[in-house]
Amino acid sequence: MGSRSKNTELAYIAGFLDGDGSLMLQIKKRKDTKRGFRFMATICLYQDSRHEQPLHWIRNVLGIGYVSRRNDGMSELRINGFKRVRNILTELEPYIKFKEKQTKALLEACQILSETSYARLSDKQLKKISELVIRIQNENYGSSRKKGKKEIGKLLGLTP
Repeated sequence: MGSRSKNTELAYIAGFLDGDGSLMLQIKKRKDTKRGFRFMATICLYQDSRHEQPLHWIRNVLGIGYVSRRNDGMSELRINGFKRVRNILTELEPYIKFKEKQTKALLEACQILSETSYARLSDKQLKKISELVIRIQNENYGSSRKKGKKEIGKLLGLTP
């Protein structure tokens, strides 16, 4: 496969992400960790389950992720992990148009989180990551379940 073909595939995938995808940086409470939480970076692509074949094609092109069917008739391709998300977004970034702000924020967060273990994250790094979580949330369409700056700070053990 030539590089032109690969670039075309990446451009298609970026367009799919722009239209039918989401970029997420979540904070998950965890009792089994020293800090009591963990971060989760995710790229998710959605498609009606009757037409999920493009998700399988994207998974094959990227060589990672898993496709699952939801109870609401939708299928999704999910890719998790800081290094994996960072690597894929780095490849897609030149072609992303509508989710440019989320992409840049998630890339920055993944860089920090893939280089430093949770236990060694400084308060400065945690504050930066919390800002990136909020930036991504504010750019995404979504529910009203979003955590605010104070709630995120409290969850991460940061003082105002």
